[in-house]
This record gives sequence, structure tokens and C-alpha cells, in this order.
Amino acid sequence: ARVPMSPPSRPTLLLVDGHALAYRAYHALPPTLTARDGEPTNATFGFASMLIDALRAHAPDYAAVAFDKGRSGRDALLPEYKATRTAMDDALRLQMARIEEVVEAFGIPVYQVEGWEADDVIATLADQADAQGVDTLIVSGDSDLFQLVDAHTRVVTSGRRFGDPVVYDVARVEERYGVTPRQLIDWKGIKGDP
Repeated sequence: ARVPMSPPSRPTLLLVDGHALAYRAYHALPPTLTARDGEPTNATFGFASMLIDALRAHAPDYAAVAFDKGRSGRDALLPEYKATRTAMDDALRLQMARIEEVVEAFGIPVYQVEGWEADDVIATLADQADAQGVDTLIVSGDSDLFQLVDAHTRVVTSGRRFGDPVVYDVARVEERYGVTPRQLIDWKGIKGDP
């Protein structure tokens, strides 16, 4: 009797939300973490640590990092869009350049599109990956990306502690919110999202 072959596993693309991880690291680690010359390094160190941990833990076939680039135009459509968000601290802004250098040193491609936020770029790349038979693992601190979770896309975010990752698949999103990932858009629309 012939034994049916199991379908080959799909390769995995690790997509990193550069701004979200940098922001998370910056606020999670003490500002006293600096280089000898006084340059702040807390966000750079935290970002690099999370990137290395994700690469080790998931051993992806491919990796990419997305960053915001310019204003998305959403603020023109809705002036209240992110109106409560404070401006980026100078210490974090300085480290964003260093973080891009870290990504470049790893040989990981950076994706950013003028007028688009990183999560928009990530959603597009995840959709393209799925169409090409590639699973996606998104590393981000942005729970808005949970709406992308499906059979071939998962999201990794930090737990309560900075270095404590939590992987969100469809079941975990439903357990946390009581709705499917695709219903999160409506759920946030009804509930409100500061």
C-alpha cells in the first residue's frame, strides 16, 4: 500500500514592526542605558535583543523589518487620529538611526513606503507571502496587527515582562477578545480605541 505524503511545510517569513519594537524597548528599558559617550542605547539594545530572540526562537526562512515613513495621511482625514500620542522623544529619534544600522548589519531588508505606516506595509507583505505559500510571523507590540492573524499568519508580542513573548494565533486572539481576528476591526470600532 502506498503511504500518502504529508504536505510539505510552508517556509516562514519573520516580519518585524520596527517602530513598534523600538518604542516598546525605549519605554521598557531604563534611560540610563547609554554608550560610553553618553549616547542613549536602551531602545537600540532592546530592539536588537528582541530581534535576536525572535530569529533564534523561530528560525525563519526569511526576515524583513518595516518602518513608518512620513505621515500616513490619516490625520488629514481625521484630525483626531493619534492626537493623544506624544511626539517622539529626541533620545528615541536618535536611536532609530542606530536601529536601522543594526538591521542593515544583520543583512535584513528594510521595507518602508513614503506616506504609509509600518503596519500597513506589514499587512501587504503578509498578504503577498500567503499568496506565495509562505507563512508569516509578525513581531510587534501593536495589537492592531492581531486583525491579520489567520491560519498562516501569527503575531508575537511582549507579555507583561519585556522579554516574555506571547504568540497570538486565531485561538489566542479569540480567547483574549471573544471575537475572531477579522472581527477585531468592528470590535475596536464599537468599543473605541484611544
